[in-house]
Amino acid sequence: MLGLKNVHHIAIIATDYARSKAFYCDILGFTLMSEVYREERDSWKGDLALNGQYTLELFSFPFPPARLSHPEACGLRHLAFSVNDLDAAVAHLAHHGIHSEPVRRDPLTDKRFTFFTDPDGLPLELYQQ
Repeated sequence: MLGLKNVHHIAIIATDYARSKAFYCDILGFTLMSEVYREERDSWKGDLALNGQYTLELFSFPFPPARLSHPEACGLRHLAFSVNDLDAAVAHLAHHGIHSEPVRRDPLTDKRFTFFTDPDGLPLELYQQ
């Protein structure tokens, strides 16, 4: 048995580090735990926490290739975050100028969810618990 315990973190490469840091921290509510500029790579790395738990590594690299999202490409499809009040979360995004898709209902769980994107087009999901 491999012995996996949980997901340690998720790494995201941003085209504009400052813009993405503001998106994840100021709009989504992550906390910047640490940040370092790696001069040899011309790259920023930020460690972000969600509710006190280290969750995301946010990187910048010069000229990263575009991510394919539409049509859906093989690989990571999206990141999903659970929320208690989907309508309030959607209103919060809209208040910050972030468009989300119409709310849908999962036919298997009967739970409500919606999708939106980060500044680089990474698909993100809100899933009501």
